[in-house]
Amino acid sequence: MLCVTSTAFGPAELLLRLRDRGSAAAASPITHVERVPARAGRTAPWPAWTDPAVRDAFVARGIAAPWDHQAAAATLAWGGTHVVLATGTASGKSLAYQLPALNALTTDPKATALYLSPTKALAADQLRAITRLGIDGVRAATFDGDTGREEREWVRQHARLIMTNPDMLHHSLLPGHGRWGVFLRRLAFVVVDECHTYRGVFGSHVAHVLRRLRRAAERYGGSPTFVLASATTGDPAGTASRLIGMPVTAVTEDASPRGAVTFALWEPPLLPPSKLSMPAATEENDGFVDVELPPIRRSALRETADLLTDAVVAGTRTLAFVRSRRGAELVASMTRRALDEAVPGLGDRVAAYRAGYLREDRRAIERALLSGDLLALASTNALELGVDLVGLDAVLICGYPGTRASLWQQAGRAGRAGNEALAVLIARDDPLDTYLVHHPEAVFGRPVEATVLDPTNPYVLGPQLCCAASEAALTDADLDLFGGPPAVAAAQALAEQGVLRRRPSGWYWTHRGRPEVDLRGTGGAPVSVVETATGRLLGTVDPASSHATLHTGAVHLHQGVSYVVDDLDLEDAIALVHQEEPDWTTHARDVTNLSVVSVRSYVDAGPVGLFLGEVDVTNQVVSYQRRRIGSGEVIDTRPLDLPVRELRTVAVWFTVSPDALVAAGVEPADFPGALHAAEHAGIGLLPLIATCDRWDIGGLSTANHADTEAPTVFVYDGHPGGAGFAERAYGTAAEWLRATREAIASCVCEAGCPSCVQSPKCGNGNNPLNKADAVKVLDTVLAALPPA
Repeated sequence: MLCVTSTAFGPAELLLRLRDRGSAAAASPITHVERVPARAGRTAPWPAWTDPAVRDAFVARGIAAPWDHQAAAATLAWGGTHVVLATGTASGKSLAYQLPALNALTTDPKATALYLSPTKALAADQLRAITRLGIDGVRAATFDGDTGREEREWVRQHARLIMTNPDMLHHSLLPGHGRWGVFLRRLAFVVVDECHTYRGVFGSHVAHVLRRLRRAAERYGGSPTFVLASATTGDPAGTASRLIGMPVTAVTEDASPRGAVTFALWEPPLLPPSKLSMPAATEENDGFVDVELPPIRRSALRETADLLTDAVVAGTRTLAFVRSRRGAELVASMTRRALDEAVPGLGDRVAAYRAGYLREDRRAIERALLSGDLLALASTNALELGVDLVGLDAVLICGYPGTRASLWQQAGRAGRAGNEALAVLIARDDPLDTYLVHHPEAVFGRPVEATVLDPTNPYVLGPQLCCAASEAALTDADLDLFGGPPAVAAAQALAEQGVLRRRPSGWYWTHRGRPEVDLRGTGGAPVSVVETATGRLLGTVDPASSHATLHTGAVHLHQGVSYVVDDLDLEDAIALVHQEEPDWTTHARDVTNLSVVSVRSYVDAGPVGLFLGEVDVTNQVVSYQRRRIGSGEVIDTRPLDLPVRELRTVAVWFTVSPDALVAAGVEPADFPGALHAAEHAGIGLLPLIATCDRWDIGGLSTANHADTEAPTVFVYDGHPGGAGFAERAYGTAAEWLRATREAIASCVCEAGCPSCVQSPKCGNGNNPLNKADAVKVLDTVLAALPPA
């Protein structure tokens, strides 16, 4: 538990204090305040089947009786029904799966249980919770990448409740299932915690890992009951059923008490207009003229750092969620610097937390957080999940996290002891964030999204069948387990490639080694970041990001310290860096090409066509810009020599006839800028209707594409075989594009800005862009498409 000091400010008072800090702006940065009232809890008796030792252990920890939803889910699980509990943050989901699992371990001395979480921090937190209960004979242990060899052997031979993650299940336990036969035979329960995080390609892989687990357990005589825990999502029963491949019953009525929450939407102010001196364009004037630049808003990172600083000074224990690893480092660094200026040494009590840290660094931060040595933390979503952070007063969310499920999950980190809490969403200069802070009904008045995953994705299904076949020959019954006809077709294709061999007894893996399959779709082994002078390993970066973030010359942040990359060795997956504090940042630029492979579905709407299909995408990071810190001035652009990356995926695209665009008032010379602006805004708004992040998707626009022979805007999934996002966009195209059009039209800028049509990931430097004509393009498309 995080120890707290009393704060002089309640949520409302703190919000006013933070607002007044920004009162120099022309208008209040707060665009909306939502007050979520407190709610009383509703308990139920301990289920009759509960062993007294288990009940007494919970009572000793202060739990006199379970909440009604906890008892309902636990009783379904104890009766052998696969169940998913989908309730709010801090609703006590842990007890719902701990109760049947611990009861089984207590009443049957041979029974075992498996707990799966998406993060190591969450598994470690669960181990602490189980250990504190002090129930004899449970023998709980973690089994992850940080577990030493000797300890792993002890866990395999003696542990009865194992906390692990899908990656370890995939890479270690299932390939070595013969050594785990006793554990699998006695497996009574499998807990899948935070199951809403298993989405897209990662979720599709995990769905097959769980099917492989079911198959392995059955091989040794086990038949476990699955208990899943989820944040509030749309269709939790359907999502959980797709995840484990069996019918699941949902428990969704939250009976836990909840403290009041004050939830504010915060838009950073516009910066004062700036000018750029440029050479005059006339023969009469050969000097320079001042050109007024488009208005931009204050950085959400800097705004978050200032709010975090003020919250700590006000005595408020606060957690700031930041979208990127680099962003979390920057917020922590700026906050520490500001606090040290106010109270020397106070900055030492603020830290960053993210994936990629070494084990000892992560554990030290976690201990400091739990002990209260740290007053505030800037974290990526690594701490979004159910780690017990009781005692936090406020949460700052730097940028919309991509889904309403994640938004409420992050907001729920505050006030977890039932106290009043403050949550603030700080908008980035981004189309979706801008739309949301001015349309609060899209945040507070809509149901939470359903999780998107597709186990039939051939780029997932094929490799997973290879993994299963390497563990044991695939039978016809196994192919039914892995999806039926799509699995049969995939097995036949693999046999034609010589990867599998068909025999009367099943399909056999033909190679000696195990298949190399990356569950998270990151494209291989992580790239190690190593300090050149000392050989010290600083951390790792996923290979998908390495071209853009670890190229030669890139500025890399680690625990608030700046490093510059000397060399990126892709073959050995090592980036060599040296410590330096340059007065610039680096921004990679890339080139993308796309070709249509096939069309799955289309809508013929006269001058407009809407399509869903397969595409081939090639992408290459070709250069990077150095930009001056503070002003953003481009110092220079430097070339890079990095390999081309190829991707076959799924895309949604629309075409518009040139005549229709001209009739709408868009001149042919302006087609590229209009389409480019519509593409950027469309990518930015897609997370509004699909459980994706703008970094999960890509796009391309062209005034005349070779395959469509028309002006076209493509938006594609950034994962091999697709991740379900393009399908969602195709199915809700009118809603998606209407929100896109409104986001552009309602922006106060004249020619386009990051809040509407500029993109932080544009490989063309946001050029050309035509904001006004983008609205005309979308008006034309929406007028032709059938209404939603």
